[in-house]
Amino acid sequence: MRPALPVVFILITLMLDAIGFGLIMPVMPDLIREVTGEDLSHAALWGGVLVASFAVMQFLFGPVVGNLSDRFGRKAVLLVSLGMLAADYLVLALAGSIWLIFVARLVNGVTSATYGTGMAYLADISTPAQKAQRFGLIGAAYGAGFVFGPAVGGMLGEYGTRAPFFAAAAVAALNLLFGFVVMRESLRPEHRRAFHWRRANPFGAFRSIGRLPGLGRYLTIFAAFEVAFLVYPVIWAYFATARFGWSAGQVGLSLAYYGLCMVLVQGVLMRGVIARYGRGGTMVLGLSAAMLAFCAQIFVENGVIALALLPLAALPGLVSPTLRAEMSDRVEADQQGELQGALASIHALGMIVAPLVYTRIFAAFTGDAAFLPLPGMVFALPAALSLLSLILLRSRPERNTA
Repeated sequence: MRPALPVVFILITLMLDAIGFGLIMPVMPDLIREVTGEDLSHAALWGGVLVASFAVMQFLFGPVVGNLSDRFGRKAVLLVSLGMLAADYLVLALAGSIWLIFVARLVNGVTSATYGTGMAYLADISTPAQKAQRFGLIGAAYGAGFVFGPAVGGMLGEYGTRAPFFAAAAVAALNLLFGFVVMRESLRPEHRRAFHWRRANPFGAFRSIGRLPGLGRYLTIFAAFEVAFLVYPVIWAYFATARFGWSAGQVGLSLAYYGLCMVLVQGVLMRGVIARYGRGGTMVLGLSAAMLAFCAQIFVENGVIALALLPLAALPGLVSPTLRAEMSDRVEADQQGELQGALASIHALGMIVAPLVYTRIFAAFTGDAAFLPLPGMVFALPAALSLLSLILLRSRPERNTA
C-alpha cells in the first residue's frame, strides 16, 4: 500500500463522521423544544446539559480509549466507536423523551473515540515535519463534513426533526463498513504497551503527559483555547435564531459556509502559513484572529455581516493542529494514543464547561427576563480566553523541538 493511501482513508473516514454529526446540528433546538414543550431559551439550557453530559463521559473515558488503542491498535477501537455512533443516532431518531436522548448521549460519550484515534493513527505514520499539516488535514476533513452535513441537515429538517437523525445513522453505518474494508492497522506490535488503569484515567493521563518537558504550558493553552472555540458548535444555532431569526435551513447553510472556510484554512492555508511564520507565528496569527472575530460577533446585528465575519472566525483553525504537532513531537511512539486520549479529555472538559457557561450567558441576555437584550454577549468570554492563550503562548521563548 502506498504511504499516501492510509492518510486518504483516515481523512475520508473522519469526514463522513463529521457529515453525520453536522446533519443533526440545525434541528437540535427544534427537537428539544418538541420533546420538552419549552421555549428557545429553555431549549438552549437543555442543549447545554446534553452536550455537557456527553462531554463528562468523554472526559472520563477518553484516556481509557486512548490507552486501549496503544494496547490493541487503532483499527479495532475506531470500528467499535463507529458502530456505537450509528446505534446512537438511531436511538435519537426514535426518542420520544428528553431522558432517552440524555441516555443516548451518555453512551455515545463513552465510545466517541473517532477523532482521537484518527489523530493517533496519523501520528503513527507521520514524520515530525508532516504532523502539523496532516493534523490540519483532519481539521479540513471535518470542515468538509460540516460543509455538506449542516446544509443537508437543514434541508432535511424542513421535513421533520427526525429525518436528519435517520440520515446520520445511515452515514455512520456506511462509515463503519468503509473503515472495516479499507483501514489497515498503523501501530506496530513492538510499539504497543500494556494497559494500566493508573494511566487510563484523565488525571493519571494528565500527570503522565504533563511531566514531559514543555507540555504543561501547551496543555494549558490547549484547554483555554478549546473552551473559547467551542462557543460556535455550542451556541451558534441558538444565537442565529435569536439574533437574526434564521430558520433551520438558514442555520445549516451558515454552518456549511463556516465549514468551507475551515477547509480552506486547514487544508490550503496551513502549509504555507507554517512554512512562512513557523509554528509559533501560526498560533499567534490564529489566536489574534479569534479575538477579533469574537469581539465583532458581540455587537453584530445583521446576518450578512455575521456571514462576512465567518472567514475571520475560521482562521483560529490554525491553532489546534499546530499545538497538537508541538505536543506530539515530545512523546514516544507508544504514548501517541495516551497523548491523544489526554487531549480528548481536555476537549471533553471544555465541552462540560462551555455548554453550561455559554448557554446560561445566552439565556441571561435573551428572552423576556433578559436585563440586557444582547445575544452576542456570549462571545465576550471566548474573546478573553483567546487573549489569555496568546499571553501564555508568548510568556516564554519558543523552543524548536522538531
